Amino acid sequence: MLIGRVLGATEVEVDGAVADLGGPLPRRLVTALIAADGRPVTEDSLAEAIWGDDLPARATSSLQAYVSRLRRALGRSALARAGDGYRLTVDDTDAARFATDVRRGRDLLDEERPAEALRLFDAALGRWRGEAYADLPATPARTRLDELRAVAVEERLAARLAGGDAPGAVGELEAATRAEPYRERRWELLILALYRSGRQAEALAALRRVRERLADDLGIDPGPALQSLESRLLAQDPGLLLPSRPPPAVRPLSHFFGRAEELAALAQLASTARLVTLVGPGGAGKTRLAVEWAAAHDPWFVRLADVTDPGLVPAAAATAAGVRGVTADAIATALGDRPGLLLLDNCEHVVGAAAGLALDLLTRCPGLRVLATSREPLGVDGEQLLPVAPLPTGDAVALLVDRITGVRPGWRPDPAESATLARLAAALDGIPLALELAAARARVLGLGELLEMLSDRFPALGPVPRGALAPHQTLEAAVAWSVDLLGARDRAMLLRLWPFEGGFPLSAVEDDLDALSALVARSVVVADTTVAPTRYRLLGIVRAYCRQHDPDPGGSRDRHAAWVRGLVEHHAPLLRGDRSAHSIRTLNRELPNLRAAIRHDLGVRPESALRTAGLLEWFWFRGGLIADGLPLLQDAIVAAPDAPPTDRARAHLSAAMLLYLTGDPRAVTELTTGQAIVAGRPDREGGILAAQGAYYESLFWSFQGESDRALAPAHRSMTLARELGEEWILPASTMSLGAALAGAGDVLEGRRVLARAGEEAVARGQIWTAAMSGLLLARALLTEGPVEPGAALAVLRQALDRFTDEDDIGNLIAGLHTGAYALARTGRIDEAARLLVATRRAAARRGLDPDAIDPIRAAGLAAAIPPAELARVVVPDDEVALPALPGPGSGQD
Repeated sequence: MLIGRVLGATEVEVDGAVADLGGPLPRRLVTALIAADGRPVTEDSLAEAIWGDDLPARATSSLQAYVSRLRRALGRSALARAGDGYRLTVDDTDAARFATDVRRGRDLLDEERPAEALRLFDAALGRWRGEAYADLPATPARTRLDELRAVAVEERLAARLAGGDAPGAVGELEAATRAEPYRERRWELLILALYRSGRQAEALAALRRVRERLADDLGIDPGPALQSLESRLLAQDPGLLLPSRPPPAVRPLSHFFGRAEELAALAQLASTARLVTLVGPGGAGKTRLAVEWAAAHDPWFVRLADVTDPGLVPAAAATAAGVRGVTADAIATALGDRPGLLLLDNCEHVVGAAAGLALDLLTRCPGLRVLATSREPLGVDGEQLLPVAPLPTGDAVALLVDRITGVRPGWRPDPAESATLARLAAALDGIPLALELAAARARVLGLGELLEMLSDRFPALGPVPRGALAPHQTLEAAVAWSVDLLGARDRAMLLRLWPFEGGFPLSAVEDDLDALSALVARSVVVADTTVAPTRYRLLGIVRAYCRQHDPDPGGSRDRHAAWVRGLVEHHAPLLRGDRSAHSIRTLNRELPNLRAAIRHDLGVRPESALRTAGLLEWFWFRGGLIADGLPLLQDAIVAAPDAPPTDRARAHLSAAMLLYLTGDPRAVTELTTGQAIVAGRPDREGGILAAQGAYYESLFWSFQGESDRALAPAHRSMTLARELGEEWILPASTMSLGAALAGAGDVLEGRRVLARAGEEAVARGQIWTAAMSGLLLARALLTEGPVEPGAALAVLRQALDRFTDEDDIGNLIAGLHTGAYALARTGRIDEAARLLVATRRAAARRGLDPDAIDPIRAAGLAAAIPPAELARVVVPDDEVALPALPGPGSGQD
């Protein structure tokens, strides 16, 4: 797609990228072709445009060389030979868009829609970057555009005046008359603005001034429009003021989706409160909700998004209510005690003035009710707030389908597109404005392309459709509106929050509750108070805006990563104590932040990444978080070969545990490497890690059926723990010894040792170690010696409850796998088969392999449960919950 820009130095955009035109001479060539508006231009005319009267000796050859290069930049089909010249075909130009915007703006003025007209004129004039066709000498096309630009300036000011902002328009109109003093339309508007601002004497003085200027400089009288205005001024024609009737009620043109609960809540609040404010983030649909509810009450709709001066809020309300005058006094006098509903829309940028007006009118007009929409409360006594959240997924998808159908007649989503729509709705956080704009883009982009476009940058979703109630033309403008209203300190904090993934707690902003509260109050940060501690997050569109506008993105990433490092340093030691469940839950909440911070540190401080990933060893292992932890550990090991020995050893041991969960034989190599690094106990932390690594090794060999090899490392772990005085390690070391003894043939002693390990762990508050001891005791009760499957099931139930309390998914799955074996040993084959199939399915979804983790039980299961029994078990594909261990059977357990 080719877009030509000639309202300034000539540019051509090819499929979204600005083409290199090659310097001033070929740029003149392109400009001349664009000015021809698709008509052929002869070589002679093009040469004259490029060189004027100073033609070079080989002008034709040079011209053709320029054309050849431009074809490579613009496309051969776009720049084509036509007779004895050339034709350039572009899809659009900024000049054409400017002319269209001006024409449409004038139509909107005729339709008495000044606010929409004002936005369109602003957009039109914003397209100018300099002089039209600046790369060519004076042309008729430039003259036409310059005149249209002057008209657009005047019509924009007329729209501002028609919207009720007479005082604000005076300054611009005075500047406009000074710039072009012979354009009578500007004087007409200035005089009218002064009169409507209560400055009648100055209006008459301006009229005398223009009359004298025209007579002295040009020897002419004012035209009919100014003469008519003079007569009406002298007669004080009341028709010179704004129309006395209120504008027609706002009637949206599109379907309304969802919001049943909000509509019901609004009706309830409005029945008892005289001031209700809808609060929520930009684009959440506050205006549309207010209009839908208020439509039955014939409201006076005050669109404050167009009011830039807080002092003009009463004038805007007076215009909406059809009151002559521009003050709250005039409105209160006119309304008296008659009933009515005043809808103050988009109050956030004039919140003080809107609050003052609402309080004044509610105090003096007993029949009046006020419904306001704002991104922050008005703060008036008696105000009732109704938060307007983004749409839930179902309603968001319904809105998308409706709007996409409008631009793709006959389209209906197939199953794959329905899934993409749900992801698209989630990516846009259910924000109605974002959904509307995305649907409009679906006219030229596939749903997958739209989703991809949202993945790595602020969504460039185009302008709001004409007739929409949204006060902003683009999604970015809606977000910028909120951000720009913040104070410097609050804005700086907001722009730093984008690196947080999945939200953050108060501690992430150094417990700065005041600043965070201000961001929540202004609806740029969302607070989820249904969880403890309260969780804060940025909507996706706000986060994307902050990422794009952060003046120091690297610094923000560093601060985020530093917070994560501190969080992990604090919680890692607690993972082995009596607060391990709390720490597991805290780290689970922050998992997206953990990933992001470690990935960031891998690129800028790999040794920190290695330490953080390694400290999370128990978190990765107990959560079965192989897909998260293993790649980070492996990448950090490679990236930080010179890290401190203890950190490297911990990372290798952690990787060994995760590889073991998948049945990967590389677990042995990682385990050996980690132990070798701390074999000499480089420091106290290294000694502790050596003791831990020894019982890891013992458990590994026990699980692999090589229990004789498991005895020595278990004893070594116990010895090291005592030497170091770190007796908190002893319950785990004892546990590993019990498992080794049971597997090596001393079954009864192994069971006693495992029971003792569980008791010691409970006494120390080490609930996870107690649970693991129970799991290993259950397995010992199912091995050689007196097999006691009923007792094993009872021990398992207690262990599974403890693993559940500890949020340990990996060992829950291991326990359920053992439970299937225990059920089979009691003869409950049908229940065992169902549990085994469901457990394997749950494990596979998490990247775990319980058969490889416990090959002894896997072999027993293969012998105990006939394949035909397993084949009859059906687990629904959408079943995501972990299965449960069946309750006690009839006397069998």
